[in-house]
Amino acid sequence: MNSIDLLCQNAAEVIDREELKSRLEESQKSGKPLRVKAGFDPSAPDIHLGHTVLLRKLRQFQDAGHKVVFIIGDYTAMIGDPTGQTKTRPALSRDEVEKNAETYKQQAFRILDGDPKKIEVVRNGEWLGAADMFQIFFEKISPLATVDQLLAREDFDKRRKAHRPISFREFLYPLLQGYDSVRVRADLELGGTDQKFNLLMGRDLQSGFGQRPQIVMTMPLLTGLDGTQKMSKSLGNAIGVLDGAPDMFGKIMSIPDALMEPYFKLLTLPTDAEWKEISAKIKTDPRNAKRDLAMRVVNQYHGESAAQKAAQDFDRVFRDKKNPEAPKELFIEGRETGIADLLKMSRVVGSTSAAYRLVEQGGVSIDGKKILDPKTVIKVKDGQILKAGKKAFFRIIPKKK
Repeated sequence: MNSIDLLCQNAAEVIDREELKSRLEESQKSGKPLRVKAGFDPSAPDIHLGHTVLLRKLRQFQDAGHKVVFIIGDYTAMIGDPTGQTKTRPALSRDEVEKNAETYKQQAFRILDGDPKKIEVVRNGEWLGAADMFQIFFEKISPLATVDQLLAREDFDKRRKAHRPISFREFLYPLLQGYDSVRVRADLELGGTDQKFNLLMGRDLQSGFGQRPQIVMTMPLLTGLDGTQKMSKSLGNAIGVLDGAPDMFGKIMSIPDALMEPYFKLLTLPTDAEWKEISAKIKTDPRNAKRDLAMRVVNQYHGESAAQKAAQDFDRVFRDKKNPEAPKELFIEGRETGIADLLKMSRVVGSTSAAYRLVEQGGVSIDGKKILDPKTVIKVKDGQILKAGKKAFFRIIPKKK
């Protein structure tokens, strides 16, 4: 696999590939690395495996000698990206964004190379929150886009037809993201397929500011555990980067077989030779192929020993029908807690609605007794075993005052 094939591996679209090839050749001749931009709005404290699709692509560019410009969208997070939204996102406070931003950075650096020669970390609040931004926006940015152009984006068009409001701040979001590209002088920007409109806006604004337009590379969205919607904490179908090894292993083993191919390709980046073997195994021995996938992913975040232990515990639960030797410890404050809150504390689900669904589907038990009412209040006792879903087990431990 040559350089451009490797860098375009798994990409949904590159606008455009020939231009990327040309810039890679220029970079090689001049010794000047490309500036590869990706922005992440810290709208939640944790990242999940869906986010790592972009992070691993960024790492490929780093390994090829280029520089990643990692933008923490501390300002745009307070606005809320309207991409894929049917209604306006709730506004986040500055304190919430600050807390989330720090954890985002820590988790992202488990994948990215932190060498300052290979990465530049910036916050877009540095320029979007500047005193002169109002003047820059109305004098230089706003003339570069039309109302019709912004309303044509699919999310806004759907909302208009459904008579749902679009806030002015959401309307401005693509322009602000595009201006980020101007400020960091991006040569290339990465994003999910749902971000294409925003990424192209960056090209338009760079042209308007007299810069060479960035190349746009979109990556497929990772489907969540439900097998239908994109991975999202709020939908309760996510696998978190901070999930423990047993949880991560069990969740991967629960994915529909149809997701094995994209999970292998997007999360483990196999070579052509490796993929040939993996593809054959998926067809002839899907269960063990999925086990290999779970081992690979858990190994990335927890190491080989933890991955092997997680596999052994999983086998013990589902082959021998026994609880794992050492369920994950879950420390609880107070004498009582709602079952939905308990599930959220365990990180098995990311929202109250997801917790309610899991309970109502019969997927939750305490000491072997199913909980069917999502409003159930549990009296906390030391040593209780919480089973959440088919594969997650926790030993409840009251916190000592």
